[in-house]
Amino acid sequence: MAGQSSMRGGRSRRFKAEINVVPYIDVMLVLLVIFMVAAPLANPNVINLPTSGKSALPPARYIQIILKPDSAASMGVGGAQAGAPKPEKFETRAALLKRLRVLHDETPDMPVMISADKDIKYDEVIQMITEAKKAGVDRVGLATR
Repeated sequence: MAGQSSMRGGRSRRFKAEINVVPYIDVMLVLLVIFMVAAPLANPNVINLPTSGKSALPPARYIQIILKPDSAASMGVGGAQAGAPKPEKFETRAALLKRLRVLHDETPDMPVMISADKDIKYDEVIQMITEAKKAGVDRVGLATR
């Protein structure tokens, strides 16, 4: 009987080695409800784009470069004057850049305005801006409608 006193009624007690996951499930359900309520409040479809205003005073004379999708281009002097010469046509961009350097050397303060067709690749316009900057042109603008 001495061995029975520690066992209390003959049954041995075992410890459970389990994790009670019910509180974790409750916390996860509360977080799920919070995210479901907060998700419609954040609208990812709205993008704040920068706006551009008109320049205060457009230049009186500028070098106009017209880019076409078939890799043809033309360049001339544009502006408010009445006797502006007709734009020169160039078959390659290299010839156009050579002529741009000559015009820029003659009149270094004259800005460049690039007018590109809507079907032209964006990369070609960026390359033209880069080449104009490499030629030493300080002011390069894009013509819009």
